[in-house]
Amino acid sequence: MIARTISLLFDGFAYGMLLFVLSVGLSVTLGMMNFVNLAHGTFAMIGGYTTVMLMRNAGWPFFATLPVAFLVAAAASVVLERVLYRRMYRASDLDQSLLTIGIVFVSIAAAAYIFGTGQQPVQLPDYLRGRIAYGDFSFGIYRLFLVVAALVITVLLVLGLDYTRFGARVRACVDNQRMARGLGLNVDAVFSITFALGSGLAGLGGALGIEIVGLDPNFAFKYLVYMLIVVAVGGLASIRGAFVTAALLGIIDIVSKYYVPEIGAFVLYLVMVSFLVWRPAGLFARR
Repeated sequence: MIARTISLLFDGFAYGMLLFVLSVGLSVTLGMMNFVNLAHGTFAMIGGYTTVMLMRNAGWPFFATLPVAFLVAAAASVVLERVLYRRMYRASDLDQSLLTIGIVFVSIAAAAYIFGTGQQPVQLPDYLRGRIAYGDFSFGIYRLFLVVAALVITVLLVLGLDYTRFGARVRACVDNQRMARGLGLNVDAVFSITFALGSGLAGLGGALGIEIVGLDPNFAFKYLVYMLIVVAVGGLASIRGAFVTAALLGIIDIVSKYYVPEIGAFVLYLVMVSFLVWRPAGLFARR
């Protein structure tokens, strides 16, 4: 019983780390740039399909596709940012939401037309498959890899956004664009790089998530709710908040669906509402 509980907790934590990788880019763009990008899941889907196509059609190994998934999603976001998003920075939240949700539906239709409506599996290398046994406990190798990857991403993001000149420039451009331009900062370039970073992380999460949650044309919409929950409950622009919230929600989702499958799908939303009633601005909102 104890071994099974610990295994469930670990699987939930690993799932939470996947949610973190998928969501942390949205926390960056929505929290630091104040732009409601509901099309964040589209970039995750782009990264997933990039990995699938490279592995299936070009014979690339799994690890080699991951940086390409990041770059392709980032490049797609740069195009959208320059063509569409940049015009909407001063628009209302409603206008931003309508634009970006429209992009989601267009991407779903495009993916269904190009790749079909079925699931797109990938073949992981042998060393990432199976489980590691330790006494009575066993842990999935790929889930261990997800946990390590999420921890590395967390450290790099915290160091990059909180302790570097680039992070300071992003905050300056968000707080006061006019003054930032007066100081000689290229606000448009900073916003493009920030969007590329957030969307590239989504693409990486989409590639990493194929083995756990699958990949189909509805991916961009299906997991948008989870991404928004992580960002809202964790607090805007809080990397730590996104990490802790994703871990908690992943564990709650997996454990509740195992022990109370009849209502397991609703427990996550009940917890979200409870957290937001307690802390409307999020658990780790910046003051």
